Amino acid sequence: MKIIVSAVIVTLLIFSNTSFASRYYSKQLCSKPGYFCIKAKRGDSWSSLFPNSEGREIVRRVNRINLSLQPGMTIAIPTNLGDTDLLQVAPFAHQIAPFGRTTIIVDLSDHAFGAYDAMGTLVHWGPVSGGQGWCPDIGSSCRSPMGNFYVISRGGPGCVSSKFPIGEGGAPMPYCMFFHGGYALHASPSVPGYHASHGCIRLFYEDAEWLNREFVELGHNRTKVIVRP
Repeated sequence: MKIIVSAVIVTLLIFSNTSFASRYYSKQLCSKPGYFCIKAKRGDSWSSLFPNSEGREIVRRVNRINLSLQPGMTIAIPTNLGDTDLLQVAPFAHQIAPFGRTTIIVDLSDHAFGAYDAMGTLVHWGPVSGGQGWCPDIGSSCRSPMGNFYVISRGGPGCVSSKFPIGEGGAPMPYCMFFHGGYALHASPSVPGYHASHGCIRLFYEDAEWLNREFVELGHNRTKVIVRP
């Protein structure tokens, strides 16, 4: 697989001169073995830089971003992109002690979730965006709750918030999966590479749909949700 990395549209990242805040997850990878970083130029897109769909999906997930590229955005790329797959770049162990039920582990420090089957085998993973440290509209912290939970209910593509926007409600929460009061995992078109929600766990749309329809269980053996700091 070839990656189009033209000198006209992409330059190697000069770390000390980057204009993007360190909150972006991609910047954490720039100094790690197995990755190199570039900076997006005007006119770049995920498709133009990574025409191979599998490679493009890996890079988007590695960077924890489903937004369009913007000039100056830091992009971390696995050095072995052409010889890897999604599970090989997972930030989770491929096997854990089984919980005897499907389990979703959300690691807020890694900005990612891992989906494990009842035998403790990692079957899928994806990016997340959790709660912000401070939400001006409510005047307080809105970090995601941490601990051990279970999926208590779920909704389809028309799921909406009953609380946000404040005083109105109706904010889209497609494929919501509530695990603690009003907190849910749900699809979002804005997983920006840092924590940006009111406390819910934002997911790539395709991940939320898959979890909701194919993975999450309710009833007696309901899916366990573990949210780590």
